[in-house]
Amino acid sequence: MTRLRLGFMGTPDFSVPALRALIEAGHDIAAVYSQPPRPAGRGQKLTPSPVHAHAEAQGIPVRTPKSLRNEQAQADFAALNVDCAVVVAYGLILPKPILDAPRLGCVNIHASLLPRWRGAAPIQRAIQAGDTESGVTIMQMDEGLDTGPMLLRETVPITAETTGQALHDALSALGGRMIVQALDGLAQGTLAATPQPADGATYAAKLSREEATLDWSRPAVELERQIRAFDPWPGSFCQHAGERLKVLRAKLAEGRGAPGTLLDDTLTVACGQGALRLTRLQRPGKAAMEADALLRGYPLSKGARLG
Repeated sequence: MTRLRLGFMGTPDFSVPALRALIEAGHDIAAVYSQPPRPAGRGQKLTPSPVHAHAEAQGIPVRTPKSLRNEQAQADFAALNVDCAVVVAYGLILPKPILDAPRLGCVNIHASLLPRWRGAAPIQRAIQAGDTESGVTIMQMDEGLDTGPMLLRETVPITAETTGQALHDALSALGGRMIVQALDGLAQGTLAATPQPADGATYAAKLSREEATLDWSRPAVELERQIRAFDPWPGSFCQHAGERLKVLRAKLAEGRGAPGTLLDDTLTVACGQGALRLTRLQRPGKAAMEADALLRGYPLSKGARLG
């Protein structure tokens, strides 16, 4: 292995395994860039990102600029004299002077099989769309949105039980393993970048809280995928008697009726096409529970309507 001097740019939990893998592989991490600390928790105390916290625990200098577009930030980065920058869910746009500064360029770990699902939420959008596989693409970054040439690509299956959290964790771990392999190939000159295919590009729009509401007029198959895709965030919710219920798990069921109507006493809900049986739910301020346990203390009977 060729020991490289690296910059690392990342922010959420997803990025931590890659940073950990690079440290364990023996690379020299000159500095870590992460989003600035944000208010969190009941006290709204300024809290560093997961990447920031992990880097500090390892004694690695952390930088948290609000932007990389100004000349001073770009000069500060260039002064690190890194061989390569590894970028994983950082959250800031990298202008051309940043992209061009490292000898081997900037390399991104992207949680999809590019060119499918370029953008901010590839994990959730893949499940939501009913894709049967996802994966990680290691990409040489250019000025476009996830448009750079590909260095490595590896697939992970999406099953009928895969949740957003499970796929997140699988791809996060896979990215950590792949980035070490990719850097070895770049350093030794044995890894060639391949342009992304011209066909098949899709965009994974950023998730929003507004999408969390279950629209019972939609087909049951789409709602079941949404519930899995949006676990844990933004979640999937419905309304009953002024109370907001979080739906954690559901399965497809037989039946038809006015959308949102309970078709039986076991939480089978009529949808625009087909029906959905809600199997695990959570009331506000309560613990999550299986449907039969919830029904013992919160009667929802046939004919009731969910909003």
